[in-house]
Amino acid sequence: MPDRTLPMRTTAAVALVAALLLSGCGTTAKPAAEAAPKKTTAPAAPEKPAAGAAATLGGPGTACALPVSFALAEGWKPEAVKDPENPEFAELTRQGPAVMRCEVDAKPAGDIGYLRVWTVAKGSARTALEGFVKAADQPSAVTYRETRAGSLAAVEVTYTSHGELTDETKEQRAFAVATPKGPVVIVHLGGLDTDEHRAMLPAYELAKGTTKAL
Repeated sequence: MPDRTLPMRTTAAVALVAALLLSGCGTTAKPAAEAAPKKTTAPAAPEKPAAGAAATLGGPGTACALPVSFALAEGWKPEAVKDPENPEFAELTRQGPAVMRCEVDAKPAGDIGYLRVWTVAKGSARTALEGFVKAADQPSAVTYRETRAGSLAAVEVTYTSHGELTDETKEQRAFAVATPKGPVVIVHLGGLDTDEHRAMLPAYELAKGTTKAL
């Protein structure tokens, strides 16, 4: 009788190999595209719209006589400071070496704060701004940088101050330019709080970008 052991073993071996191959196909790793989902980039926060110019402040016939002029944002109301040199009002009209000349009220435009214009009789824009900031309410996080205000060389500062009345810390900023006729002009933006300050930045940037010496 012929020996059938070898063919039967061969058939069994072939079946085993086939089963292993099928099992391996079922556990094949997922393609890289499926295993690692693509990264998505969060959309950038929208920029604040630029403020529209409604008037010019500082020139002849405007609300405040200043050594410079700049554009005012729509709705902002300027008013000259009366008798700013009077020592009786020094607590309100002086900050370090600076004398307040003009207040531009943001309330008609829907914000709570002021763009204030100060002058310093002599010195550089940097030294005038440093003296102004040192006289602020508990200034901290003070950062200066060289910049441009319109066509003029300028120094800008950002800082925080702490008000005793509100017991809150809020952002502040200002820029200063030295004018050809002598006085240094400081344009300062405060605000009721940091949120109001940031909401008014387009008006501040409009003033800075359109500053001209007179």
